[in-house]
Amino acid sequence: MIRNKISDSDLEKRTTPRENDIRGCYYRDQTAIFHSKPFRRLKFKTQVFFNPNDDHICTRIEHVLHVASVSATICRGLNAKKDEEWALNEDMAYAISLGHDLGHTPFGHAGEAALARYLGGRDRFMHEVNSYRVVEKLISGGQGLNLTYAVKDGIICHNGEKFERSITPDFTVKNLDEIHSRQFVPSTYEGAIVRFSDKIAYLGRDIEDAMVAGFIKKKDIPSEIRRKIGDSNSNIINYLVNDLVAHSTEQAIAVSEEAHELMLTLRKFNYQNIYGHPIQLQVEKSCDRIVSTIFDYLYEIHQHFDWNNHRYRGKRTLVLDNYFVDYLKNMSGFYLNEATKNGWTEDEMGKQIVADYLSGMTDRFALECMKEITLPRAVKFHHGIGEF
Repeated sequence: MIRNKISDSDLEKRTTPRENDIRGCYYRDQTAIFHSKPFRRLKFKTQVFFNPNDDHICTRIEHVLHVASVSATICRGLNAKKDEEWALNEDMAYAISLGHDLGHTPFGHAGEAALARYLGGRDRFMHEVNSYRVVEKLISGGQGLNLTYAVKDGIICHNGEKFERSITPDFTVKNLDEIHSRQFVPSTYEGAIVRFSDKIAYLGRDIEDAMVAGFIKKKDIPSEIRRKIGDSNSNIINYLVNDLVAHSTEQAIAVSEEAHELMLTLRKFNYQNIYGHPIQLQVEKSCDRIVSTIFDYLYEIHQHFDWNNHRYRGKRTLVLDNYFVDYLKNMSGFYLNEATKNGWTEDEMGKQIVADYLSGMTDRFALECMKEITLPRAVKFHHGIGEF
């Protein structure tokens, strides 16, 4: 029987113990994620194309559902293999998939890069680590969702940017609070499957959306891809899922050498023709300015907040001011505890708070904040009755 080499009790462990119910632990994690506010906000967060005027372009919420579908299918396919006896948990893979991008910023990777710069460099803000921070610490006023270890581990280790041919789970129980890089692999087969599924889900879908946007045409897709896989998202998913099911073993979740080379070809094509398209790069510059403007504005508000008395010392003039000050008040206990535990300076605490708040914004809300901050407001004049 091919199963994870960590005990069920360790994989199912929660930060705060609770009794299981009829749903089972991993389905329960799914429902906790699904009903959370950060999950709902994914429908207004960029996947690749910012603020599309087409209702059928992929947003972040559709992407995580794609990943969930692909990962559950792979688990089902491996469990059904006649020559090997696998025991994979579809509910675990589905829950990891639903939560893996909850820490993504507005405007996709452009927003992520902007926040990383404010926090001190490219590796100082990673959506994988932030997704874990969201589910473990930030949701519910600093209480988190109290998910199982297996799901949290899969979320923080999903690394959708690394295109390895095979992933061997480390089968260790890690201290997830100490992970601050992308150098870790998941503790479970299911986590490794989600890590592959993330890439499988976006490679073909991004091509479909790019054709709608006019960035590419079908004939532009590399001939090797069209000949061996096909030129549609469904063909790409079907080929890669079946290949992974066929070539995964007890040693590693893996694809064949040929499939891996085709994935790398697709990745290179997408970077050159979609993510690196001149229009896309120009949009990302604009999104960077938006995030930077909001960050500076919120940081200044933070500077006027009295942490000892939970009171704002400045004048609130915008709706954003009120929202953010309320956030500071509600989360004061959490952040003061975090600052003490991590040895943060006032500046470090302020930047982390702003990054937490800003990363949770939708594209739509961030745009409204930008308008509030930058556009002049009309002065209201009150004339007496009968005046001309």
